[in-house]
Amino acid sequence: MLRYRPLLSLSVLVLSLALAPAADAQVSLPPLPPLPPLPGLPQLPTPPPVPTPPQDPRGVDPSSPNPLIGRRWVLDRQWGVAWRAARHLRSSGRSGDAQLVERIAVNPVFKKFGKYDRSPADAVRKYIQRARQAEPGATPQIQIMRHEGEECHPRYLAGGVAADNSYKRWLDGLADGIGNSRVVIAYEPDSVGTVDCLAPHRRAARYRMLAWGVDRVSQLPNATVYIEGGACDWKPASMIAKRLRKIGIHKVRGFMVNATHYASTRCNLNYGRQLSRMVGGKHFIINTSENGNGGQYFYARTSQGRRRNTVWCNPTNTKMGPRPTTNTGDPLADAFVYIGRPGFSSGRCNGGPQTGSWWLERALTLARRG
Repeated sequence: MLRYRPLLSLSVLVLSLALAPAADAQVSLPPLPPLPPLPGLPQLPTPPPVPTPPQDPRGVDPSSPNPLIGRRWVLDRQWGVAWRAARHLRSSGRSGDAQLVERIAVNPVFKKFGKYDRSPADAVRKYIQRARQAEPGATPQIQIMRHEGEECHPRYLAGGVAADNSYKRWLDGLADGIGNSRVVIAYEPDSVGTVDCLAPHRRAARYRMLAWGVDRVSQLPNATVYIEGGACDWKPASMIAKRLRKIGIHKVRGFMVNATHYASTRCNLNYGRQLSRMVGGKHFIINTSENGNGGQYFYARTSQGRRRNTVWCNPTNTKMGPRPTTNTGDPLADAFVYIGRPGFSSGRCNGGPQTGSWWLERALTLARRG
């Protein structure tokens, strides 16, 4: 009997292999039918989706999302100076120059409000209404530049106490005109960096006035506010940080840099990050309207040695910088914006007309440079 055991074992092994499934075979089972509800128990309703909390347009908390992302900014095609200049050139047969000016006009710029607006509430209300009608859903960008800053010497009073009181009445009116409207505000470019231009006994009053103003605009429920933060080629970040804390940077989204300057975007990104670390991680925007070639400088000898000076007034090397966008490549930089207005004169220098005047020759030069 022993001689038959190998044959029997081999037969069992062959049968086992024949019946075993292949290692790679997938066994497909029919789906199980749904279980019927248990008798006596009610069916539970499908829970509603959890709503996404609305984003705070003010974005005061540094950890909050960028409130500018997804916003479309106003292009004032009807009343914008560059658009009107382009239409005039075209109607005059200068279509080539019109196309050049349109390269400037297609970029959204901040609408400037200042002391020439005698009735600020009416002025800003009309602008916002016009923007809503022309471009429904677009967000107006508003530049407030009302502080007194025409001079710079140890006796400069900037209008004194009367001017401070007038400022408060004016800003109150502007804020009332903005109301609940969704806007972005660039608050008082140059106001912090030029405190040293005032007479020493007037500097504390400037800080008090700015602190009052920051508090006032911070209460606008749908306004994203950036206050003056200097520039990378101006005051040290440590000095500006101290001043920003004094006037209430914690109440608003953040600060703007390069607002009236021409320094490069890279330089201001580095400066903005440095300043942000000193003011609690606040975010910032960069004016890139005319910084494509960076700033223009000259050197002069002083009692402290050779010193670099910045050309503030109509530098001759200017070129438009990065176009307005929230794609900055830096999580602290909310946007590149045009606070400055390409094609406008910054003073009677280098052949320019008075400050704030449209200067066609300069506009054409900027547009040709790209």
